[in-house]
Amino acid sequence: MALNVPDREGRQAPSPLEGERIRALSRRQIEDRHKELGDLYAETSGGDPRAWNQARELFLHRLAVEVQRPGFALLVAEQGVLQGPAEAGGTAGAQDLTRRWEGVVLTGCAYGFPVPVREPWWQGLDGYLPRDLLRLAACGRLFAISGLIVDSRVRTHHPGRDWNLARRLQRRLLADRTAALADHPAVLGVTLVDRADTATLRALRSWGWRLVRADGRATPLAAPCHALVLGP
Repeated sequence: MALNVPDREGRQAPSPLEGERIRALSRRQIEDRHKELGDLYAETSGGDPRAWNQARELFLHRLAVEVQRPGFALLVAEQGVLQGPAEAGGTAGAQDLTRRWEGVVLTGCAYGFPVPVREPWWQGLDGYLPRDLLRLAACGRLFAISGLIVDSRVRTHHPGRDWNLARRLQRRLLADRTAALADHPAVLGVTLVDRADTATLRALRSWGWRLVRADGRATPLAAPCHALVLGP
């Protein structure tokens, strides 16, 4: 999973009272907002300007590949940007209460796709997955959440609360997939995390993900990644 968590100085912690709006983008809208999506990802990468640009280009390349997958879905979290009190018309009292909307900024992003039964995305882990997961993939009920981009405070402030932005994004992805299937069966989220990436593993587990055990056996230490699932 591509998990990016920027650490912007001066930003307030995520609040249930000032929650971002979450909405899905069509493929055309994703193309139209490539620059914004790339900027959102790049500002989380840190490093010097060269590293910033490299991270942005690699992300946009991966996104261009994944968006072609059948059933691909991408959600963005947006927050309105306000400027100072409006100047035109009204009384002084109205000026104190009326503010002018300047537009929206992206504050988060999550995306993924239904996992086919035979899929190289598994990076060789299919032999370690429990058989019931493979059966879910066969009927379209296994959904890979392959990217999650949120502010670092989403990781550290109330990660167990339902209003946490990461939880809202991943929950909405699975709910939208469920709604798209006949009879609306429960959908299980799945992702892969490099075994050395302990920070991402901790973050995901704090947001409700759990490690997969292959038919009662622990994943072999030689496997390159951990597989995690989310949902019922």
